[in-house]
Amino acid sequence: MRIGELAKRAGTTTRALRFYESEGLLEAQRTSNGYREYDEHDLRLVREIQALQSVGLSLQDTRPFVACLRAGHESGDSCPDSREVYRRRLAEVDACLERLTTVREFLLARLAFQDPCVVPEEIQCTS
Repeated sequence: MRIGELAKRAGTTTRALRFYESEGLLEAQRTSNGYREYDEHDLRLVREIQALQSVGLSLQDTRPFVACLRAGHESGDSCPDSREVYRRRLAEVDACLERLTTVREFLLARLAFQDPCVVPEEIQCTS
């Protein structure tokens, strides 16, 4: 299939596909007249890249998954380098959740500190 068809089937743009190619994530075969030619395996690679990016992985993070699929594995998740990316990103998510929990607790404490029955002086009515 040509680049336009791949883009349509993957729900992306030809520009994105050319970028993936320039980054070494996608390798197009060339026809005799120079057109890029892709197959179902390329569609699988693009969908893997898209799925990983949709959950926050960077394009760089997708490399081990693409390499795993290119090596013939059924899943991009099955190689040690891919699993290491998951472990690293999971540690980053856990650290972020810890920070957010601290912020949440701070905000809850501040809200609990405020007595809803006391009207601040700046908005009290004077008669």
